[in-house]
Amino acid sequence: MKSNSTNNARIIYEFTKYLKEAKRLDDLTIDGTLKSVNRFEEYTGYIDFKKFRAKHAIGFKKHLLSKKSIVTGEVLSKATVLTAIRHLKMFFQYLVTQKGYRAKINYSDIEYFNLSEKDTRIANAKRRRNVATIEQINRTLELMPYSTPIEMRDRALMAFVILTGARDGAVASAKIKHIDLVEQSFYQDARDVNTKFSKTFTTYFFPVGELPLKIFSEWIDYLVQELGFTQSSPLFPKTKLAHNRNQQFEAIGLLEEHWSNASPIRKSFAKAFEAAGLPYFNPHSFRNTLVRLGERLCQTPEEFKAWSQNLGHESMQTSFYSYGYVPDYKQAEILKKLAEPAPAISEDDAALFQRMLADARKKGI
Repeated sequence: MKSNSTNNARIIYEFTKYLKEAKRLDDLTIDGTLKSVNRFEEYTGYIDFKKFRAKHAIGFKKHLLSKKSIVTGEVLSKATVLTAIRHLKMFFQYLVTQKGYRAKINYSDIEYFNLSEKDTRIANAKRRRNVATIEQINRTLELMPYSTPIEMRDRALMAFVILTGARDGAVASAKIKHIDLVEQSFYQDARDVNTKFSKTFTTYFFPVGELPLKIFSEWIDYLVQELGFTQSSPLFPKTKLAHNRNQQFEAIGLLEEHWSNASPIRKSFAKAFEAAGLPYFNPHSFRNTLVRLGERLCQTPEEFKAWSQNLGHESMQTSFYSYGYVPDYKQAEILKKLAEPAPAISEDDAALFQRMLADARKKGI
């Protein structure tokens, strides 16, 4: 191995430890960051990071902006390029704090990783999100078959995600003991459940109709009464495979083990929506569905705060800015309504509204 490759590998190892232990990032985020660093190394021919100059940042930007995706065959999106550039900027900002790199790298050269203002605006532009309605989800649940254990699991899986808004990683790692059907809650215990930032919190089932709750309750009964699963068993067990007569693998039932990742969950959703004649809505998009439902149902700031906490958000701003996009039809509806003569507002309501505005200004909203 070349000495420069050895040096790079060593500092990348230290950077990985820094991201995990100091920045407390999850493995998926770290993998994405390291992928960007690897792209940069490939572009520069694996030169020693100590030889980094502004020309390398400029050339790498141009390289990414013209590079085509292996998956789609199209030029990488501005958003993808911006993410990679930010990863590299963070990496080199870390390097200039490390012994052996401080005197070798000029901090001003790192600024050349910035994209143009135009490309940054394009990358940060909000896209219209593909979000399912509660009606579409319930309709899909009605159409999903449930004659086999695997079909029952997949149906209960979708019901559970809309009931809780849980991330797919948490769903894949959940156990029966984390569910309380009496309280209608999901205890996302970070000791067992793969939650974001390893945060422990309780989610109470969202009011999304009787069907999802019925499907999920029957699934719990099936696991315990029919399959004899214990409280420590997986809530959604993986598929059991066996060889058929042609020596090919086929699904024959359920295995009392957790999925190793959330990929089977996404495949299940894709299959269900396709069968229902609907576009694919991924599991994470159900969180957007629930935020929009909350915007419609919640009447007070306290109610929306509780709704937001139920999604695992510490701040309502997260719900609003990350998920609460106002669709075009709603935007038009609101503006038309605002054009109408305003109804009389009580003094108490007016005072509350002014306090909320003042608080928003203080927080820079």
